[in-house]
Amino acid sequence: MKYIWLFILVFSFYVSFSQIPAGYYDLANGLTGEELRTALHQIIKSPQVTSYSGLWTAFQSTDKKPNGKVWDMYSDIPDGTPAYEYTFVVNQCGNYTSEGQCYNREHSVPASWFNDASPMYSDLFHLYPTDGYVNNRRANYPFGNVASPTWTSTNGSKLGSSAVPGYTGTVFEPIDAYKGDFARTYFYMVTCYMDKVQNWSSPMFSGNNLSTWAINMLLQWHESDPVSEKEINRNNAVYQIQHNRNPYIDNPEWVLAVWDPNYVPSKLPNSNISYFSLYPNPFTNNIKVNSTERLETSKILKIEILNISGQCLKSVVTSDFSRELNIDTNELPEGFYILKIIGSNFEQNFRIVKVIQN
Repeated sequence: MKYIWLFILVFSFYVSFSQIPAGYYDLANGLTGEELRTALHQIIKSPQVTSYSGLWTAFQSTDKKPNGKVWDMYSDIPDGTPAYEYTFVVNQCGNYTSEGQCYNREHSVPASWFNDASPMYSDLFHLYPTDGYVNNRRANYPFGNVASPTWTSTNGSKLGSSAVPGYTGTVFEPIDAYKGDFARTYFYMVTCYMDKVQNWSSPMFSGNNLSTWAINMLLQWHESDPVSEKEINRNNAVYQIQHNRNPYIDNPEWVLAVWDPNYVPSKLPNSNISYFSLYPNPFTNNIKVNSTERLETSKILKIEILNISGQCLKSVVTSDFSRELNIDTNELPEGFYILKIIGSNFEQNFRIVKVIQN
């Protein structure tokens, strides 16, 4: 699997972040596979969801375009002009007979799959404002890649027969620009509700996890459509409402760490380190570098922080690294950076973001 997408975000935008609470992901540090998913479940499993009617108000902070209109992923055309846009409240559904008449509340994981049960029914992480007619055409079909469209929306979302290996039914395919959004939504749902998924009825789920064909497809969607500014802002906005986060937006690499069978943490030759992790990220006045095992004291470790132009702004050299190294970043301005961990025979890079607390 390629990891280039982890760095694309650094060069694509600059945005203000809400601070992830100190220690929020501590339970997950150093884990992979089902151990990681289980730890993340413990962290995010109790969302304080709003009411279903409260979603109309919540959408005004979670799904607002820069121009103030409703961010509908079933009609939006990134870098283009959509056929229609909606105004909050004014254009709530209502009755509709075709596209472009009103927006409603889309369960991206259809509510019928979990029998309209709470808290899933109004969990904002999988509920989005979408055109009522397109929502209706999607119905409760699973997401997938369409082979032969029987219907196409104005922005190119499709309904039709599946082209996904392992599933032959009818599927709904969002446009490429939002496939990653929906993939990370599903990874969130199967983590937050891993104790409930076994009771859901859908070809996309099996036992307490996603089905094999869904995992393979969603991993492709996740990699081809990296985390966007929209998702990061939405993650922060949802956190303010229901007080949990989507960890796969905060740490996209965890998708591979949990579901990619070929994922292997970086093994650093001739040392007893398995891999490094960072916390917090985004950060404010300091960032901590962690390893899962003790670094040999004879090993010299250099840590560099570079701006997106490749200029080294801070360098730390240490030979006394046990499991955690605290780096003072107070002098760095708000923005995106690359943190390099360099040893005598290895190098590992991370994208990091500095934010200024108000």
